[in-house]
Amino acid sequence: MILMGLGILGLISSTVFNGLVFAGAFRFVAEKRKHRKTLQENFHSAVSLLKPLHGDEPNLDAHIASFFEQDYPDYEILFCARAANDAGLQTARSVAARYPSIPAKFLTTGENTYMNAKVSSLEKMAAAASTDIFIISDSDVRVTPDYIREVVAPFATARVGAVTCLYRGVADEGLWSKLEAAGMSIEMTSGVLAANLMEGMQFTLGPTMAVRRSCVNEMGGFGYLGPYCADDFVLGNQIAAHGHEVVLSDHVIDHIVLNLSFMASIKHQVRWMKSTRFSRPKGHFGTSLTFAVPFGLLAGYAAWWLHRPYLALALIAYSVVTRVVMAAVIGKTVVAERHLLRTTLLYPLRDLMGFFYWAASYASSKILWRGRVYRLTEGGLMKPAQQKSDQLIKQPVDKAVS
Repeated sequence: MILMGLGILGLISSTVFNGLVFAGAFRFVAEKRKHRKTLQENFHSAVSLLKPLHGDEPNLDAHIASFFEQDYPDYEILFCARAANDAGLQTARSVAARYPSIPAKFLTTGENTYMNAKVSSLEKMAAAASTDIFIISDSDVRVTPDYIREVVAPFATARVGAVTCLYRGVADEGLWSKLEAAGMSIEMTSGVLAANLMEGMQFTLGPTMAVRRSCVNEMGGFGYLGPYCADDFVLGNQIAAHGHEVVLSDHVIDHIVLNLSFMASIKHQVRWMKSTRFSRPKGHFGTSLTFAVPFGLLAGYAAWWLHRPYLALALIAYSVVTRVVMAAVIGKTVVAERHLLRTTLLYPLRDLMGFFYWAASYASSKILWRGRVYRLTEGGLMKPAQQKSDQLIKQPVDKAVS
């Protein structure tokens, strides 16, 4: 009976979460329609796109090219890597040569100053940028020509200090990458919509972080983010803490899944869960109650053991159907999922796996990031792991999502 009680409790809590997500989605769509009618067409403040790079990636040239094809009158692009011979930086130079009308700068940091190497690049690019609005984006994202125009539109309101975007996962091959993409499109989006509904945006999302230079200076510069793993969360949180509004844009971008194998995908998602655990410990703990399929299986097993087979099947079916419906609603109305049927059918399995990723985040405080092992501490701070762990790991590692 204890297992049945836990399973039923989880199904109730996940159903409540579903309701919050649907309410958040309704609000998102309503605000999107309102925004389309009142879009500040005359707001064309100059913008600097900041692109940290670290090595080569599949289709990197096409992803970078999408930023050179913006329907926006006044912007520059700054790229930064650790060394001048970085493969990603070489690719950026090659792409930029095809778009001579778009100002581009190529910078290097040399030895990293911070635990979070990305921050060294952000500092370097901010110092070289010629505008007062920065749009920071990861190298594994792809955008449409209206990206800058729509992302910067909220800055027409003076109280807005930062803008961020939802994203849809894009994976064209491999089951594990498609499951990870489903998590990006549905699980991540659902959590953001619920958070925005209940308390407003108090964080930004790494694939797109647009921010005023003055707000960065107010928090002490990008260097403030240096010790943190989840720089995206800290950036938005600091801007909100200083009294500025963080806006969730209605523009949705493509986030390309780079982890194709089973182990690569698992390591990446557990690392992300660990980062969330230390950055937002209470919220992360509560995340356990947002999953449905694990609790449906638990309640179903308990009912079967109590010789109630029809109840067992009903409980399991309920958990699966609620996840399918949530995936269909979010995929269709919010992120415009291109493979809606596939994502909808895969999401119940991703929901089950997500619970195990969440549980695994409590197994250790160590993460592997760009070839080095770090230990996460309270507040999401990163420190080198001790003894042998802090030595350079020679095995290939996946790109980190900050």
